[in-house]
Amino acid sequence: MILDVSNVKFAYNGKEVLNEITFHLVRGEMIAVIGINGSGKTTLLKCLSGILTPTSGSVRFDGADTIRMDRQQRARRIGYVPQRYVEADITVYDAVLLGRRPHMRWSVTDRDLQVAEDVIRSLHLESLALRPLSNLSGGELQKVIIGRALAQEPELLLLDEPTSNLDLKNQIEVMNMLNVISRERRLSTIVAMHDINTALRFADRLLMLKDGHVHSLIPRADITENAIRQVLGVEAILGNVDGYHVIIPTTTVQ
Repeated sequence: MILDVSNVKFAYNGKEVLNEITFHLVRGEMIAVIGINGSGKTTLLKCLSGILTPTSGSVRFDGADTIRMDRQQRARRIGYVPQRYVEADITVYDAVLLGRRPHMRWSVTDRDLQVAEDVIRSLHLESLALRPLSNLSGGELQKVIIGRALAQEPELLLLDEPTSNLDLKNQIEVMNMLNVISRERRLSTIVAMHDINTALRFADRLLMLKDGHVHSLIPRADITENAIRQVLGVEAILGNVDGYHVIIPTTTVQ
């Protein structure tokens, strides 16, 4: 077990957002966090990354309390891809290379350059390597942000809606890549997303949030129409296509 989350609570200005969140994550596993807007997905990722400090409860990474880790320690081991990103006037190559900063001392090493180049290649960004971020499409920029996090070579990767700006082809490409990397490097991954079908295709387990609580934490094969109704507020038909579970929403719950 690499991540142990126990009874985590968080409140903004006295308003409870997360309540007694408990789960664990093993090496090489991918968990998808599913819930409607306002259910606490982004807040949970920020608590796990150390951006926010839980009101109570604990987040232990590889046995260590993340709150007691210094910023550089966390950055070396935990990568975080936010939902929104403020562009800087740098190239794609430099943006990915910035992911190596937690590992750098006085200067960039051959190892740093090699890692950045490998990530750019894996995301098929070679033709954009020298292009400024300001000249990228939303989908291209999203892939660069993911690339920067991968360049950190983290043990735990947290992604907030990583496919929201991608077309269908790039959604599948990026999620396939994350899936392969998770397996090959034993990289543990938590992905917050709205797309239940993408979650069912790529995640090992689903952490379903409702009103800041854990409604259920289940293997993807155990998803039910009742869970979809209660968590996402829609009636749906659950099917199977070529071995993949597929959710077809029919109407909203009245």
